[in-house]
Amino acid sequence: MQVVILASSTGWHTTELERAVRARGLEPLLLPWEDTVHRVGPGSGVSNRGIDLSRVRAVLPRIIPGGSLEQIIFRVDTLHRLEGQGVRIMNSPRTIERTVDKAWTSALLEQAGLPTPETVVCETSDAAFEAFRRLEDVVVKPLFGSMGLGMARVSDEDMAWRVFRVLETVRGVYYLQRFVPHEGRDLRVFVVGGRVVGAMQRSAPGWRTNFSRGGSVEPVELSAEWAALAVRAAAAVGAEYAGVDLLPEREGTVQVLEVNGIPGWEGLQATTTVDVAGAVVDQLLAS
Repeated sequence: MQVVILASSTGWHTTELERAVRARGLEPLLLPWEDTVHRVGPGSGVSNRGIDLSRVRAVLPRIIPGGSLEQIIFRVDTLHRLEGQGVRIMNSPRTIERTVDKAWTSALLEQAGLPTPETVVCETSDAAFEAFRRLEDVVVKPLFGSMGLGMARVSDEDMAWRVFRVLETVRGVYYLQRFVPHEGRDLRVFVVGGRVVGAMQRSAPGWRTNFSRGGSVEPVELSAEWAALAVRAAAAVGAEYAGVDLLPEREGTVQVLEVNGIPGWEGLQATTTVDVAGAVVDQLLAS
């Protein structure tokens, strides 16, 4: 049986997933998103490089690559259509839609009763300035994005003016999150199948701690309370596997910052003996 890994290019993660699939006696197929074709009528279905995707064992989207709005919608529609045909998809397209959109993720975390930073999302610079003046110190993030790209900390009016005007010219959405004072570290918790398979602490001299941005990583043992918090955060967005970012505050409490529905784990793998790719593939094949 074949397991499809949808990606935009090869890399460390796709190699790890291919290895894990082969180790379980299945054939991995690494296919590019751009070669997906939908048909309605004669030959109806979804194919990629001549392969009927409705006949494979499972599909694992490694990434939803950037592109036009039409391209992104088409790619997620591919997952919806395959899931509707009974193909096993992980994470589900519904979960991916929830987690790729930071505003929706934040709302779902709050709805689930989880501690998450105060956030304002709006479309006009006037509303953004009003929120900034009230919150005073904010992190401005792109609604869609990862690895800390496009983020800016804003704590004075001049900087706010420049950042908000740039967003205004590109017709962006303003996503402002109250800055949470911390000690230059946060936690990435990897949840698979409702359990924590590993966690790491990311540290950096500045306020951004992403491993992809040069942050240092080390393994960390979570308290039962914080592990349960990460599991609840993954469940809040319906994720079978997820990277949950926790931010310990100076007074000993913790905030759930984000939930990534297509998480990377290269930094985590460097700090643990757990076969993370194997855990992901085992969950994919569990049903």
